[in-house]
Amino acid sequence: MIRVATDIGGTFTDIVYYEHDEVTDTVSQVASWKCDTVPEDLTSGVMTAIDGVGLSPSEIEFFAHGTTVVINTIAERKGAKAGLITTTGFRDVLEIARGNRPDLFNFRFRKPPPFVPRYLRREVEERTNHQGEVVCPLDADALSELVAFFQGEGVEALAVSFLHAYANPANEVAALEALGRLWPEVPVVASHQTTREWREYERTNTAVLSAYVSPVADRYLSTLESRLRADGMNRPPYIMQSNGGVTTVGDARRNPIAILESGPASGVLGAAALAQAIGRPDVIALDIGGTTAKCSLIEGGKPAITTDYHVEANRENPGYPVKTPVIDIVEIGTGGGSIAWIDEGGRLFVGPRSAGANPGPVVYGRGGVEPTVTDAHVLTGRIDGGNVLGREGGGDVEAARRAYAELGATVGVTAEEMAHGVLRIADVNMENALKLVSINRGHDPREFALVAYGGGGPLHGATLATALNVPEVIIPANAAVFSAWGMLQTDLRRDYIQTGTARLDDADPSRLEGAIEALEAEARDGFSAEGMDGGRHVVERAADMRYRGQEHTVKVSLPGGPVDEPAIAGWIERFRDAHDRLYRIRLDVPVELVNFHLTAYRIIAKPPIVARAIETAPVEDARIGRRRVDFGEAGMHEVPVYERSRLRPGMELEGPAIAEERGAVVLVWPGQRAEIDGFDNFIIRTGE
Repeated sequence: MIRVATDIGGTFTDIVYYEHDEVTDTVSQVASWKCDTVPEDLTSGVMTAIDGVGLSPSEIEFFAHGTTVVINTIAERKGAKAGLITTTGFRDVLEIARGNRPDLFNFRFRKPPPFVPRYLRREVEERTNHQGEVVCPLDADALSELVAFFQGEGVEALAVSFLHAYANPANEVAALEALGRLWPEVPVVASHQTTREWREYERTNTAVLSAYVSPVADRYLSTLESRLRADGMNRPPYIMQSNGGVTTVGDARRNPIAILESGPASGVLGAAALAQAIGRPDVIALDIGGTTAKCSLIEGGKPAITTDYHVEANRENPGYPVKTPVIDIVEIGTGGGSIAWIDEGGRLFVGPRSAGANPGPVVYGRGGVEPTVTDAHVLTGRIDGGNVLGREGGGDVEAARRAYAELGATVGVTAEEMAHGVLRIADVNMENALKLVSINRGHDPREFALVAYGGGGPLHGATLATALNVPEVIIPANAAVFSAWGMLQTDLRRDYIQTGTARLDDADPSRLEGAIEALEAEARDGFSAEGMDGGRHVVERAADMRYRGQEHTVKVSLPGGPVDEPAIAGWIERFRDAHDRLYRIRLDVPVELVNFHLTAYRIIAKPPIVARAIETAPVEDARIGRRRVDFGEAGMHEVPVYERSRLRPGMELEGPAIAEERGAVVLVWPGQRAEIDGFDNFIIRTGE
């Protein structure tokens, strides 16, 4: 059985495939490829990648795909012209938003403009109270007038968000049915289809963003599916979701906002699977690509899931909330293709603008003129300018040097000095992101290992681990395409979240158990509707809880079994422990349950992660040369260069050293030690 995963990034498109003998549970072949992303035709990059590993779509039994189409559509503001239908009196929820300001002392702060302007936000008579009781049924007749208005304005997608629809979506369901009859050509997204969690602004914005990207995502997924089918693939593809599981194309079309962080989520899942296999369940995942760097903390073998995710949030912008389950990832605009620039005050910045796949870094010789992080690595010798990550014909090193010389001349430094400055700033940006998922959340980095992957992770991993006192860096095999490999470690996943506040010290156990059973029934119905009754299914329970009087919650995993008073007492203790771990405080006040969160999986066969025998071959067997590398403050060194594919389990290296593979370079600093473990991971000991 051939299983394939492809991952489209801003710069590269990656593919990993393996042949799995289900009788003997063995993997006979694993292959990978990396090619340029084609922004104007993303699916062509996928087909090129499939061709690059010598496969025909007709051979593929399982196909998983991660894409940046949704997040890019939002970032580039290339979505549909969307309208919003909401409850009378709530037209301005998107405009009012929240009062959270990243910088309280910035008097020039302006809220980010909503994705639907006020004139395209229309009201309709209906009302449901917070207990889910329909106080005023929907005035369906009024929708005819609204549809005529939206048609006249050229609206291409609609969002529907009614007050308290999380408690009872009856009026939203009625609106969907009516709009489907009145205007079947236009996609309509209702808030209860994206989330059943409370918070009016967040829920409305999620529905709006889902509608905004819906036509683009639908065209993309349809094109991908049709091209694969036309080339002979007779199995339906699966799409990677932000929650760390795959879903069907049909489900992704109905709720496209759920694939917002499609690609980055798969890398985190891959890091979690690898960490479990090697017996290191507590790791920090770091994915450095061509455009961005992403990081996530994995504790106990499981990444954290959040529904408090904000698109475009930074120190100056509160961003746009998305109330859908997302692996808790911090993402910054610093990657290999990030452009270095100097502002009017003479300050040096790296990113967030990127050279992308075309023209790419200056050294690629495709017409790029602005110096990037990759160019800086070439000037310092960390990347071989004559090979540039496996590119045939080498790179234009002199063009990269000229670009840095011009940038350095503006502040009176040499090209090499400017390159070092750029790399230092890039490292600091990534270091701060790692702190956000670790130190800022009460975790000590010294208790974790760093799993570094992507094209840039192996280059920066050892530097960042040293800065944070992380004792061990794990560079997985096929690090450059690790996110694609991670998709092959995922299961079909559905998340069901339902708000239903209850004070736990006097809650009715039967009511709580009824709420859980209702979510489990919804999960069974969902799998059945997709034709997935067979196979192994797993259900996990969790809840968002808080101390009474608090505004925000802490997510707590719940054990299975019947819900009775002892079980509820156990929930309370789990919450108190989790709150104490996060905030170092335990209060003697009542605990409230706010949301139930049920996760349903359909288990998919995965490639086994099997250790190989330790060999006694000398590491010199893998050496392919030497070159001078500038380590900045650590000095210039003549460094042995190894071919990554020749390094065998048991081989050990002393830093400084470099190991090269297609798409990535592993950098070991002076004073560090490295070895290849039984899983072909490159393990770097930082000496801390």
